[in-house]
Amino acid sequence: MSTYILAIETSCDDTSAAVLRDNKVLSNVINNQIVHAQYGGVVPELASRAHQQNIIPVVDAALRQANIKKEQLSAMAFTRGPGLLGSLLVGVSFAKSFAYALNIPLIEVDHLQAHILSHFIDRNLPFPQFPFLCLCVSGGHTQIVKVNDYFDMQLIGNTIDDAAGEAFDKAAKILNLPYPGGPVVDKLAQEGNADAFSFSQANIAGYDYSFSGLKTSFLYFLRDRLKENPHFIEENKNDLCASIQKVIVNSLMNKLVKAAKDLNIREIAIAGGVSANSQLQQTMKDLAQKHDWNIYIPSLQLSTDNAAMIGIVGYLKYIHQQFSDISATPYTRQKL
Repeated sequence: MSTYILAIETSCDDTSAAVLRDNKVLSNVINNQIVHAQYGGVVPELASRAHQQNIIPVVDAALRQANIKKEQLSAMAFTRGPGLLGSLLVGVSFAKSFAYALNIPLIEVDHLQAHILSHFIDRNLPFPQFPFLCLCVSGGHTQIVKVNDYFDMQLIGNTIDDAAGEAFDKAAKILNLPYPGGPVVDKLAQEGNADAFSFSQANIAGYDYSFSGLKTSFLYFLRDRLKENPHFIEENKNDLCASIQKVIVNSLMNKLVKAAKDLNIREIAIAGGVSANSQLQQTMKDLAQKHDWNIYIPSLQLSTDNAAMIGIVGYLKYIHQQFSDISATPYTRQKL
């Protein structure tokens, strides 16, 4: 008998709902909040209000696209954290009410765990073999995780300050590029020379990351060049994007290569919003050839925040009878 999971994701500024039949996605609806673009970043209060407006229409659309009735659902999965408190509260409150009304189990999901386990959604592609390493990289998190089993994950590397996605977005803001800046930097970098400029790269022991120094180096470099030439950014925008992207990607992959070598693991995955970066994906493919890795790269829709990844964790927890209590409350910081 099939298991039907309704999943919702409201950790930041995207309202998403998905329906899964076992590990297969039947629908994955995402409503992007464009209101934040004019502010150059997510405004938490506006995000939570938009979630309140969007959650019911998005869930309704997901059920319609999946062509099932709510009475067919086996369980309700939701993002408990980490994320913005106001945004999470909307999803948690809705999930509790919905599950209670239908008398179905409630399943809490960690957002970062969901990014990693999105590789187990049925897409007619091979699944990672345990143990594997996953570089989970987004606007809020940058970490290397050793995945021993679905629910046995070991954090072996983390950023000590800023995330890689934040470094992309801050660089874009300095260059006066529209928000969200990461995809814009990626697009412009494809027309630029990645060796045109050099920026400082943190030298942190072990598998940890640091990107705050890179942001400062980029800012001061441009400040000095603009004194000499007020049009420097506009005249060198593509090269600047390519150069900063190269440093960020190299920083990410150098640590991943070290971890894979030290732990003797050849099953390597990436996840999170930054995993959609074209240079990061190409570098992964090049390194796979060099080091004989088996690599796993998510599709664009599964790399950004979405409810399908919440649903796959919900399904795995459902078959292991790992249900949540109605008293579950959101958490804003990572627990992975």
